[in-house]
Amino acid sequence: MYDVVVIGGGPAGYAASVRAAQLGGKVALVEAAEMGGTCVNRGCIPSKVWHRAASMLHWFRNSESLGIRATINELDLPAIVERKNGVSRDIRMGMEALLKNNQIELIRGRAIFKSPREIHVDGRILETRTSIVATGSRPKIPDIPGLKDAAATTDEILEMVEIPDSILIWGDAGPIDLEMATYMNIFGSRVHLVTEHPRLLFKEDQETSQRMAKALREQGVEVVTGHSLKSAVRANNRFVAEISGPDELTLNVNCLLVASRRPYFDGLGLDELGIRVDPNNGIWVDDRLRTSMDGVFAIGDVTGGWMMSHVASSMAITAAENAMGNDRKFPFHLIPRAIWTIPEVGSVGLSEEEAEAKGLNVEVGAFPYAVNGLAMLRDEMSGSVKIVADADYGEILGVHIVGANATELVGEAVMAMQLEATVKELAESIRCHPTFSESVVDAARDVLNWALYLPRS
Repeated sequence: MYDVVVIGGGPAGYAASVRAAQLGGKVALVEAAEMGGTCVNRGCIPSKVWHRAASMLHWFRNSESLGIRATINELDLPAIVERKNGVSRDIRMGMEALLKNNQIELIRGRAIFKSPREIHVDGRILETRTSIVATGSRPKIPDIPGLKDAAATTDEILEMVEIPDSILIWGDAGPIDLEMATYMNIFGSRVHLVTEHPRLLFKEDQETSQRMAKALREQGVEVVTGHSLKSAVRANNRFVAEISGPDELTLNVNCLLVASRRPYFDGLGLDELGIRVDPNNGIWVDDRLRTSMDGVFAIGDVTGGWMMSHVASSMAITAAENAMGNDRKFPFHLIPRAIWTIPEVGSVGLSEEEAEAKGLNVEVGAFPYAVNGLAMLRDEMSGSVKIVADADYGEILGVHIVGANATELVGEAVMAMQLEATVKELAESIRCHPTFSESVVDAARDVLNWALYLPRS
């Protein structure tokens, strides 16, 4: 009898297994494919190798202001692919070694629930006190005429050894779409980024959306919002896409990317157990990450929501501790979001629009990168730090950063909110100079109307 059986070996399942074992549990992890899941093999890690290459190429091309005139001979995409494969392989090896180190049994195969306490894996019967479902997500191709035959997913794109002359990226214009638009544009592809939503990053603060749309357009990406994809047809190794909306467009491109994803729980037997699921939004969980079936938890992409690796691994800790008898709530309001574009995006908490919709008395402060000393000397002046606060109590409701190192800076915003620091306390804290982090403090001071380096309003 196991204390915990974890289904899925991605960031969520791996972290849950290790944490349960640390608490003294007898743990098995079931994985049908490679360890690491989407993140290590087809997502976070491979795409950030692309980001590293793209950002280096971007700065070499834009280094004259710092006295560097560089000539780029070629882009060796096979070398980039080889690099990302090697990094992914090393991480997988490390994960498997740590499973062994923590005495976690790794079982290869597909899991099927026969009851909440009994799981079958390719003929083997596992009896367990609790279980954690961490089966992740899969690419999702919308039901649009011709799209299934025409579309590539990020799985295929990240294996490319040649950059297409042109690419249409169709979908929600979310983090993956914007990242791929950035990399493909820098690598030399003519990029069309199209979404039916009225703005990019529609789940984020509106100012974040506006800043990123402006940045992408300035870099040469064609951004089209409020338009639908009617059809896609393959023709002579190219793709013809019909776009409808305020304007009727026909795009003829070499590649068509759909980066949408859906929670993946096919074939687990959840319906037979009566576990509450939604085909689009994933497995329902409460604030302790329990499903509707006692003793069965679910974490990560399979629960819908923000499909990001760090969210999955953080959920894993809460679920593992609860599976081992603790009683922890998962802090959904503290989930940070990160987008590795140029400039980067980092955010946590409520947008200004969400806070106002809740009827809160909102105060907003912002500090532009254009007057941050480090941003100025490094020629990275695109962006801003925006803080949304409760005017009555000084509570920090949300922080929204567009700019260099935003994916790192958002961490201190999470910490401030987690420790329930007020905007006054943040405004009175000290940062090294010159650093990007000074802008976080300056934005807090702007909420209180005493920013030192902005003109009086």
